[in-house]
Amino acid sequence: MLPGPFLAQMNPGVYARRWRRQLMTADSSELILCAEGAGGLVGYCGASERAGGAEVSTLYVVRPAQRRGLGKRLLSSAAKVMAARGAPSLHLWVLNDNTKARAFYEHLGGMPVEERQVSGWDGAYRETAYAWPDIRTLAGASESA
Repeated sequence: MLPGPFLAQMNPGVYARRWRRQLMTADSSELILCAEGAGGLVGYCGASERAGGAEVSTLYVVRPAQRRGLGKRLLSSAAKVMAARGAPSLHLWVLNDNTKARAFYEHLGGMPVEERQVSGWDGAYRETAYAWPDIRTLAGASESA
């Protein structure tokens, strides 16, 4: 979905250093959950406390591990932690062209609430915010799996 030139210039070493720095300097308002499979890391979810609620900044599961309930467990686990910290709601942003992710969030009860132009990538992309006004509905999602 992202432009070829952007993907081509991505440097794994740069991103590894960025992740390491983020993990080492995270503050108490941030959360990163990881999932491991037989071959190592297969998924992660990053969330943080925001004014009025929680925001998921990243949810990713490698393709071979998808469609096994892992994304649902990561997202609902992040919601549980944020709910325990007092967040009443949760939201996240997803690229409009990412129809699989949008269907996934809608299946879990996320409601599209806002749309915006993505800054960068020549402004050629739009994204939609999905929200769970009551974070407890998402926090209990893994229990209904």
